[in-house]
Amino acid sequence: MKIIALTGGIACGKTTLANMLRELGAPVIDADAISRSLTAPGGKALPAIRETFGSEVFQNDQTLNRAALAERVFHDPEQLQKLNNLTHPLIIAQMKSEIKRCRKSGAPVVVLDVPLLFETGLDRLADETVCVSAPLPVQLRRLMTRNGLTEEQAMTRIRSQMPLSEKEKRADRTVSTDCPLEELRTLMSRLYRQWLEEAQA
Repeated sequence: MKIIALTGGIACGKTTLANMLRELGAPVIDADAISRSLTAPGGKALPAIRETFGSEVFQNDQTLNRAALAERVFHDPEQLQKLNNLTHPLIIAQMKSEIKRCRKSGAPVVVLDVPLLFETGLDRLADETVCVSAPLPVQLRRLMTRNGLTEEQAMTRIRSQMPLSEKEKRADRTVSTDCPLEELRTLMSRLYRQWLEEAQA
């Protein structure tokens, strides 16, 4: 089984590429989806988040106030590190368990969609790492539109992550999403065929 890990900056198009690979038949293990399930009502991470950040990051109905938590952590690297220390071990354990399940099912290629791939050390689980990239103005525009953020808020989130240039250096391959969707689809189809061949070699 060949494990491909997608990473990249926020709003660079990781999900778009992951969805293309899913359509081609690859199981996708999404770190953000796992993170959301851990912080959903009844999620494993909630007690530790409440203990660390207090009840002000929770709504009246006791669900997590994601906007309040984001506002708190994206302006303070120390607070962000605290949150990551709580959630990353849980996310990594869940991802490893899903990789095991894919291996048992006989999947030839598995895709990990992990925004903080290098920061969490999850790149060590992958046979190949792919950095999904986009120019900063494109990234900013997408993030502002998608999350309803001001330019300043969007820049704060971008700056809170490892620089995209560093991710590109560390990845085995970089794919720019600043091109027509059809072009991307063709590229991902070609790459997927190549990975399938390598997995079956």
